[in-house]
Amino acid sequence: MKIAIVNDVPMVVEILRRVLADWPEHQLLWVAQDGAQAVELCAWQLPDIVLMDIVMPHLDGVEATRRIMQKTPCPILIVTADIGACADKVYQALGYGALDAVDTPALSGSGSDWRQGSAVLMDKIARIGRMEHKPAPAKVTPQRERSAAKPSILAGDAAPTGASNKLVAIGASAGGPGALASILRELPKDFPAAVVIVQHIDPGFAGGMAAWLQQQTGLKVRVAQEGDRPQSGTVIMAGTNQHLLFRNRDSLGYMPESPEDVYHPSIDVFFHSVVRQWRGQAVGVLLTGMGRDGAIGLKALRDAGYHTIAQDRQSSSVYGMPKAAAALDAATEILPLGAIAKALVSQFT
Repeated sequence: MKIAIVNDVPMVVEILRRVLADWPEHQLLWVAQDGAQAVELCAWQLPDIVLMDIVMPHLDGVEATRRIMQKTPCPILIVTADIGACADKVYQALGYGALDAVDTPALSGSGSDWRQGSAVLMDKIARIGRMEHKPAPAKVTPQRERSAAKPSILAGDAAPTGASNKLVAIGASAGGPGALASILRELPKDFPAAVVIVQHIDPGFAGGMAAWLQQQTGLKVRVAQEGDRPQSGTVIMAGTNQHLLFRNRDSLGYMPESPEDVYHPSIDVFFHSVVRQWRGQAVGVLLTGMGRDGAIGLKALRDAGYHTIAQDRQSSSVYGMPKAAAALDAATEILPLGAIAKALVSQFT
């Protein structure tokens, strides 16, 4: 992979150079000292991945990410000294289309221990590389046949007390945090459906992202726990690399991922579990993201009679997953981001 470094600290740049030098399959394409230079260099020579710092002079990593994803989209991995200290900026960058974030490989007191933390960094680079290679569609588990009519609660199969019989199932990846914040911000506090989200994000950021989304909406937002039951007015999001899914008709759980899995957690796995288990009204939504995770699952939802929505090209930070869904005719509607919340409200009124 051809990799670019954006960082204004010479010592950090040298550490990242040494980390990449240990992996001959990677090539350092160029180095930028601030965000403005990075935007210019991406227009000149587009890398396979950008290692982007957040705090820089002139133009920080958040604005640089926004401009790059608008002008010359490419995979961006946030690599910064202390993610926790600038968490809000990290979530903003993820909202503009950055794929993930990781702390800069740590320095020892002597400044020589540059390998500390490099394994985590290289694992994230490798995972992004696998996403970029657009793996073949996963095998689809055979689904129970269902009527093409809009599903409804089966007679004698009412939802348990406290649980919702209305569901919004959302999948998102690159650019997802910003898109999710935009949708949740527009949903009313008395929204009658439960919302369950599978967002591709490092488990270390899931709790922080849930707290960040909570600031954007009047709904309750939390990370999914084993055995959770979706409730009206509550947003539950996947919180580990394991796959979130419906274990039965009213409760969620986690399934360990396979080493061969490219997407963690998998939107397709979640959507297929909705088809197998859910017995109420549901709407499937596939938002901005790299690759094709969720496209086959959204198609399964539509084939099962559920209403499905894919984000349109113009409003997507990365038009990968919604594009794959459109190619499969998986979406009942293809909508700009600003219209999705209104469409969800209309589906449940």
